[in-house]
Amino acid sequence: MKQKTKIILGFLLCWLGTTVTLEAQSTHRLLRKGNERYEEKHFNQAEENYRKALEKKKNSVKGSYNLGNAIYQQGRHEEAIKHYEAAIQSTKDQALKGNAFHNLGNALYNTNEFEKSIEAYKNALRINPKDEGTRQNLAMAMHKLRQQQQQQQQQKDQEQEQKEQQEEQDQQDQQQQDQQDQQQQQDQQQQEQKEQQDQQQQNKEPEEKEIDQEQPQEQKAEARQLNKEEAKKLLKIMEDEERKVQEKLKRSKTKRSKSDKDW
Repeated sequence: MKQKTKIILGFLLCWLGTTVTLEAQSTHRLLRKGNERYEEKHFNQAEENYRKALEKKKNSVKGSYNLGNAIYQQGRHEEAIKHYEAAIQSTKDQALKGNAFHNLGNALYNTNEFEKSIEAYKNALRINPKDEGTRQNLAMAMHKLRQQQQQQQQQKDQEQEQKEQQEEQDQQDQQQQDQQDQQQQQDQQQQEQKEQQDQQQQNKEPEEKEIDQEQPQEQKAEARQLNKEEAKKLLKIMEDEERKVQEKLKRSKTKRSKSDKDW
């Protein structure tokens, strides 16, 4: 990434005839001191002097541009963007504006704002179409933008896939829960049926006991009936025996009668 690190060294002398104002001399001294520190790579000291110069002259284009460079060199790219934009808006110097657009593109590039970076490089090339450094940076930014878009699309696809998987898992969990609820309901119904059957069985037990209590009486009745039959048989036997005895007695009398006649 090529950076337009060259600072603006222009003199901010304001002559009124042969007299230089104290304000211009003070601003110029601070800018020059800042430039010296910048060249020595003492960027924090350069920043301090540039800020003081801007306090003296708030609309100093060179102060804003150089301050942006000093801040950029310290890695504070987002803050540098503001100063580059201020310089671009304030200056009519096309060369300075082109450099500011170039450095603005670099700062945006380093904050991963590749679309804005590309636009800044294009603006720089509109001012200076032959600037190969800007053209190379533009190509790098376009390449990064494509990578970023691909990554975003991959991430989007991955999130969509995860969402679909989660929905499928939720559906399976719901189906499983429904099955569990259905099984629980069936178990509950079976339990209720069993309890009803047990209750019905308990209600039948007293009736069965009553029937069992009556059973011996029926058995006794059968026993009495059997005794009557046996009694009839016995009575018949007795009658037969009595008949036989009577017949013997008759035969015996008959014999005695005959014997009497003989006598």
